[in-house]
Amino acid sequence: MNYWLMKSEPFKYSWQQLEKDGETLWDGVRNYAARNNLKAMKKGDWCFFYHSNEGLEIVGIAKVTKEFFQDPTTDETAWVSVNISPFKKLKTPVTLEQVKKENRLKGMDLLRLGRLSVQSVKPEEAKIICEMGGVKM
Repeated sequence: MNYWLMKSEPFKYSWQQLEKDGETLWDGVRNYAARNNLKAMKKGDWCFFYHSNEGLEIVGIAKVTKEFFQDPTTDETAWVSVNISPFKKLKTPVTLEQVKKENRLKGMDLLRLGRLSVQSVKPEEAKIICEMGGVKM
């Protein structure tokens, strides 16, 4: 299994909305590195759901339910989507500030590639985030 982090501005699409919907497609990605991460996702992979701009915190874990397919919001074949569904809400959101202060997360893509909307997360980073968020892996 692989681990990812997906960013969304809560006013556009929040964790709460994902919980309400039960599943959604992750579309509109127009960055090649983020697109490549979407293409690498496999069914069952975990995606840490990060509220960007407002909140600046990891709030839950989603699972990939459908591997990449043509993004329906564009005719350009370069862009893809995946489907995700909510898996676990973190008992305690993990803030960007907490991630910055945690020495074991100093190499995390969230800190190195701050503007990338879909990022990889190393297994050891996933474990630490889960510990910080009060959930078991």
